[in-house]
Amino acid sequence: MQSLPETMTAIGFDAPGGPEVLHAQTRPVPKPGAGEVLVAVAAAGINRPDVLQRQGGYAPPPGASDIPGLEIAGTVVAVGDGVARFAVGASVCGLVAGGGYAQYATVHESNALPIPPGLTAVEAAGVPETYFTVWSNVFMRGALRAGETFMVHGGTSGIGTTAIQLAKAFGATVIATAGSAGKCQACRDLGADHAINYREEDFVAVVKEVTGRRGVDLTLDMVGGDYIARNYECAAESGRIVQIAFLNGPKAEVDFRRLMMKRLSHTGSTLRPRSISEKAAIAAALEEKVWPLIAAGRCKPVMFKTFPLAQAAEAHALMESNAHIGKIVLVA
Repeated sequence: MQSLPETMTAIGFDAPGGPEVLHAQTRPVPKPGAGEVLVAVAAAGINRPDVLQRQGGYAPPPGASDIPGLEIAGTVVAVGDGVARFAVGASVCGLVAGGGYAQYATVHESNALPIPPGLTAVEAAGVPETYFTVWSNVFMRGALRAGETFMVHGGTSGIGTTAIQLAKAFGATVIATAGSAGKCQACRDLGADHAINYREEDFVAVVKEVTGRRGVDLTLDMVGGDYIARNYECAAESGRIVQIAFLNGPKAEVDFRRLMMKRLSHTGSTLRPRSISEKAAIAAALEEKVWPLIAAGRCKPVMFKTFPLAQAAEAHALMESNAHIGKIVLVA
């Protein structure tokens, strides 16, 4: 086994605040526990939960690293007791509960996956958080089926670009909302059948028009706030809404008669606090159902910009600007 350093560079913060609070720190290199692998991180994806953590609104779950970062890609350099899935030297990407913004990170072997054929490590770092989230919420919880109509808000986010591609790959009609004409075109380029500029159009009216007033079978919503009532208006009878975030706030005034009259189901989930075994089940489904699609070029992470690890503050500022289309990734 190769000799590993005792310390590493990681990105942390001393107190919550704006992007400027992020700075390089010297931390001990973590040691892999039972069932874990230690990865020399080539790249780490940036996600909205990282921003919330930096702002003081999303603490790591018990036992997780306080270093931000939920998805990584790189090379296995050490393994813990009982590891059988990956050996030293394997190229992997993985979902972590924290610790991604660093030169080394540990991940449970069941929450890691081989880097899909055709992807670089930098591209693969933009896969785990978004693909785990979309698969678990759109296909496992939301039960999207071929022939149904699917709507995703924030169509050019990392989640949105992933959801569009996977929903189309599995035979759905896709409607996406986005905040500019350019972003709407990006959604269509990814396969969306309809893209609605929410700044210029009432997405409820457009959805009713393009579906012949039938509505959508499944909505993936990360906006919340007043979108909740509007999602109910957009829903078809027996429609489903899956909530994964609340960018417009977690509270809303809603007429729940729509829920009853249309026989709607409104559910939601978070990913980070879920157990290793729950995440392992998602990983296994992705490897079986989605990795072949990536290998065939039918879907892939949409990369917007990369930053060196030391420029995490600039990367967070870009995410908060909402100017990006797809993934922002730190390169270690």
